[in-house]
Amino acid sequence: MTSSLPFVPQRGDMASYSESLFPESDVITQARARGQEFGIPNTEQLIGSLIRYLAELIGASAVVEVGTGTGVSGLYLLELPHLTLTSIDAEMAHAKAARLAFDEAEISPTRYRLITGATKEVIGKLADNSYDIFVMRQTRDSGDSDYLVDALGHAERSLRPGGLLILDAVLGGGKVADPTQRDDQSIARREVIRAIRASKKWRPLLLPLADGVMVATKSMATE
Repeated sequence: MTSSLPFVPQRGDMASYSESLFPESDVITQARARGQEFGIPNTEQLIGSLIRYLAELIGASAVVEVGTGTGVSGLYLLELPHLTLTSIDAEMAHAKAARLAFDEAEISPTRYRLITGATKEVIGKLADNSYDIFVMRQTRDSGDSDYLVDALGHAERSLRPGGLLILDAVLGGGKVADPTQRDDQSIARREVIRAIRASKKWRPLLLPLADGVMVATKSMATE
């Protein structure tokens, strides 16, 4: 069956238009500029807005993120007054930059934890069924191809039933969609996407926003 709707060609820069309607705060802009100055990656504006929206939508009170950056994602999340954040990164410099950003935003230190250390070890110690949202990014100490699949198991364990897993930059700016790209990170991202699709523990959605984002709801089943 064919659609009776006429084809409308894409016009204009939809991403820039969307971002212009909902500009970032001065504090987020400053934190992002620090990241660009020192080469520290941060979540894109559209993804930051999406993560904040999802957190508010489900009434999230406890969020963990892997990949602190300079605090951009954390600033989006901590705009919600009922939310507490655990942010994990291997780089001490990232944690210091994020703390500066949170101080500039006048966010109480009681609302966040900044943890530095080997990412694999830290996420392995997260408490079971304790978080509403788990935001996962590849960090500088997670270059091996097994990292994301291993981290997926810890995300499933630490999320409450009905919690959200968010994989930021999961399409690698388009590299994952290009089968000729065989670097470790592209392979790892394909593997974790396949693992989530194949599992009955997740109900996923993959969106081609920014560098790609996958959102998956953890099954409400207890087993």
